[in-house]
Amino acid sequence: QTKNVKKATGAKRGLDKVVTRECTIKLTGRLHRVPRLKRAPRAIKEVRKFAQKEMKTEDVRIDTRLNKFLWHNGIRAVPNRVRVRLSRRRNKDEDSVHQFYTYVSFVPVSTFKGLSTENV
Repeated sequence: QTKNVKKATGAKRGLDKVVTRECTIKLTGRLHRVPRLKRAPRAIKEVRKFAQKEMKTEDVRIDTRLNKFLWHNGIRAVPNRVRVRLSRRRNKDEDSVHQFYTYVSFVPVSTFKGLSTENV
């Protein structure tokens, strides 16, 4: 009985830290078979979902420059990849349910070759 019991403290070790990561999100597969007039709005939702999964926060805020980049070709022609900086920050709002939020900002790059996820 006692063998299968895991410590609760080890599971949440990284959740209480303020951290920043740079990631590349491939949108091609995520937007496959999405109707053309729903592609840009879905891309925003997919970025939000990726940030929630990566940073383990419910509250995700997207920078206006990232929004502009995803929409700059119109609603139909969303870029295939986007480089983002995910930063988990402490929530200053005392009334908020969530202790942390994730701020997603756009990182302009000339090429995506050889890039990997980096802790900044």
